[in-house]
Amino acid sequence: MMKCFERLVMHNIKTSLPNTLDPLQFAYRPNRSTDDAISSTLHLALTHLENKDCYVRMLFIDFSSAFNTIIPQQLINKLNLLGLNTSLCNWILDFLTGRPQSVRVGHNTSSTTTLSTGAPQGCVLSPLLFTLLTHDCTAKFSSNHIIKFADDTTVVGLISNNDETHYREEVAQLVEWCGANNLSLNASKTKEVVMDFRRNSVDHPPLTIYSSAVERVSSTKFLGVHITEDLTWTTNTMSLSKKAQQRLHFLCRLKRASLPPPILTTFYRGTIGSVLTSCITVWYGNCSAADRKTLQQTVNTAAKIIGAPLPSLLDIFLARCSGKATSIVKDPTHPSHHLFQLLPSGRCYRSIRACSARLLNSFFPQAVRALNSNHLTPL
Repeated sequence: MMKCFERLVMHNIKTSLPNTLDPLQFAYRPNRSTDDAISSTLHLALTHLENKDCYVRMLFIDFSSAFNTIIPQQLINKLNLLGLNTSLCNWILDFLTGRPQSVRVGHNTSSTTTLSTGAPQGCVLSPLLFTLLTHDCTAKFSSNHIIKFADDTTVVGLISNNDETHYREEVAQLVEWCGANNLSLNASKTKEVVMDFRRNSVDHPPLTIYSSAVERVSSTKFLGVHITEDLTWTTNTMSLSKKAQQRLHFLCRLKRASLPPPILTTFYRGTIGSVLTSCITVWYGNCSAADRKTLQQTVNTAAKIIGAPLPSLLDIFLARCSGKATSIVKDPTHPSHHLFQLLPSGRCYRSIRACSARLLNSFFPQAVRALNSNHLTPL
């Protein structure tokens, strides 16, 4: 019952929020997903790397128990500035403070502790409240961008002519912001990836946070996708293939138990297909033919085990690109909306009829090649 009431409160909060919220916060907003956050991050990097004497530094920040460090009164002050009415703010303050908590193991129960910081674990409102707490965490310099998905935060520094002044100042200001908002930045788990394709690249001095050097890595996992310093997708596709192949064992066991193909197909979609198609609109169009073949072989093996045909990864990729493009073109607040231009009337591909091939050409080149075979002409 309480979760149902929280959903009503959450709807009330969302309808009261202004349209000026940070567009680079992708969590818990309509028509936003991890695909959008990753695509926007990579688009910024790839666009900048096309320029002369440029490189990119990406800082993947890790917070320690981010939801547990929220100070309710500080959050309420920000909600007041966002225009939420006083009664709603008072209800949220009462919801977050004075919460009794105890731990029970078997027949033993600990003493009760009253908490007045953080957000309750597993509550509907907690993620939304955290994103509202961090809505003012934005980049101060135009050459930097802060991409957020709840507590997953990435600083993208677009650096030209080896001048890292703004990037380092941005990180220093972010550290100060975290201190002012009671967020604990875990420097030991924070990673940095440097993308430098110049022939005469120089050694990049390490970035320091809390007097300790941030570890520079060749690849890291960002919202479930492996991002590498050379911007290739072999590491990501091999990881997906390994995880999917491990789960084929359970599909074989279900087959030996004489389960019918419809049940096996449902199991495949939930445990194997969901892995192979995770954020597929981000990486499939740019991964190598060998990587695509490796993933498709897993799908073919699953189809043989089930004894029924399964949709190919290319078909799923094109369908999701179509849906993604349609949703973005209808949402003027989406960060990628400005990349769209309406196509003139004529022959188009299904629901792409009113969408721009310019965005598809930027993010989904494989889709554009397939659509061109159906006489869709890019602008």
